[in-house]
Amino acid sequence: MYDIVLFGASGFTGALTAEYLAEAVPPGCRWALAGRNRAKLEALGHDVPLLHADVTDPASLAAVAEQARVVATTVGPYIRYGEPLVKACARAGTHYVDLTGEPEFVDRMFVRYDGMARSTGAKIVHACGFDSIPYDLGVLYTVNQLPRGVPLRISGFVRSNGRASGGTVHSAVTALSRVRQMAEAGTQRRSAEIRPKDRRISSRPGGLRYVGGWALPMPTIDHQIVARSARALDRYGPDFAYRQHFAVRRLPTALGLAAGAGALAVLAQVPPARGWLIGRIGAGEGPTPEQREKSWFTVTFLGEGGGERVVTEVSGGDPGYGETAKMLAESALCLAFDNVPEVAGQLTTAVAMGQPLIDRLHRAGLTFGTRRG
Repeated sequence: MYDIVLFGASGFTGALTAEYLAEAVPPGCRWALAGRNRAKLEALGHDVPLLHADVTDPASLAAVAEQARVVATTVGPYIRYGEPLVKACARAGTHYVDLTGEPEFVDRMFVRYDGMARSTGAKIVHACGFDSIPYDLGVLYTVNQLPRGVPLRISGFVRSNGRASGGTVHSAVTALSRVRQMAEAGTQRRSAEIRPKDRRISSRPGGLRYVGGWALPMPTIDHQIVARSARALDRYGPDFAYRQHFAVRRLPTALGLAAGAGALAVLAQVPPARGWLIGRIGAGEGPTPEQREKSWFTVTFLGEGGGERVVTEVSGGDPGYGETAKMLAESALCLAFDNVPEVAGQLTTAVAMGQPLIDRLHRAGLTFGTRRG
């Protein structure tokens, strides 16, 4: 009945995604909002069908999945609330996109539902926001500017002034508190997935370095997503390496960020401190429109291979919310309407959509650019 169903529209990023979809859907697109609180969905003011869906009611999620071509969800932390919808979509053969940046969740969903999704034809695509589209598609864009069939080396440098919402803080603290479970899920995934034996793939956070500014290691899910794209696509060459960094101009800022990240990781291990951190900001809170208007991000990629060197860039506005809502919505629209690769299972954006999604995002205002080095 529906081309796209958005689950979680009453949350901060969900409301922004619903607002974006209302403007971006093509004529004739059948879309709907889903959630457990009808009053909150009605308050958004969109003249679309409203569906009942509750993560504690698997039958309601199955009903939504069976009525949709694509389901997009902003309901996190995903390790707590995400699995029932992944299961419903994998079983129904319905494409699924989310905003998770939680490695444990992604790995557990691969182990449990990749095979089911392959058998039904469902595309399960995680990390369709600032985690991890700028990096995954930015690396794909860079690879496509370099020679084929040669070793490739790419480094990414992220700069941004964006602010975090309550949902992002809650997901980050939850993930940091589950280091043991995350390692366990990663081990299970490595045992289950088939990796290429005739190609070398290396992707990890970069090291501390000075490149006209200070580049810090960036231990997010993004480099893992890039590695999965590289394993799946021969275009990345026989020997591919990617390193990702967060870039700042001044050393004191770099040291402050490193100290803050370390303190957050330590506090997340202690239940009272973890509760205090989560309580500092509500799950539905986020930056004001004025703050988002001033936010921006830029990811610069340095690529080398076959004697050639390129410098590419992906950039946009408010990274965590305005642009993330855009990325999620355009991912759903791409799966619903574009000519995308005939693949199924748990996939990355580069594998599931690739160039059609790059084209969509470029038309929507994100910049993908290249200059020869």
